Amino acid sequence: MIRLICFTVCFLLSCVALSEPYKRSLYKHWIDADRDCQNTRNEVLIAESIVPPTLDEKGCRVIKGLWYDPFTGQTFTNPRRLDIDHFIPLREVHLSGGDKWTKEQRTAYANDLDYPYTLIAVSLSANRSKGARDPANWMPKNEEYECEYIITWVALKKRLGLSFDDAERQKIDSVLSKCNR
Repeated sequence: MIRLICFTVCFLLSCVALSEPYKRSLYKHWIDADRDCQNTRNEVLIAESIVPPTLDEKGCRVIKGLWYDPFTGQTFTNPRRLDIDHFIPLREVHLSGGDKWTKEQRTAYANDLDYPYTLIAVSLSANRSKGARDPANWMPKNEEYECEYIITWVALKKRLGLSFDDAERQKIDSVLSKCNR
């Protein structure tokens, strides 16, 4: 009888799809997909600079430009003061369904230049403050950006087919109830 119980439990456990624990290394990022010597970070900096950016001698790395950080409402000219933020943090993606993605899907998300809101240039301090948190636990300092932040968050999660947890959904509903009044 004990053998049968152990077999049944072991069989059931093996059938349950256990998600792979999150590791940042599962989401290979800052690649040079088009092999033009500009990695994803530099491609975002080029795309988001308000003025034509200055590149290094080889044309590979951005050394100067003008960027607006919507999280803080500040502008920056030195790219070293910026991080490229995964709007939906990699850990949040993983916990919301990305754990079921293939290696190729993870790399594609981590370097997504096709959808303009996946990756954005923001201040180092804002990105580090945000970390891997969702809106239930972090919102931008720039209150004028809150509605757009939440609308973008929801649109991107839906585009990616990711789930929302209860606390996240409550915060989204709370912020959206104040928008467009």
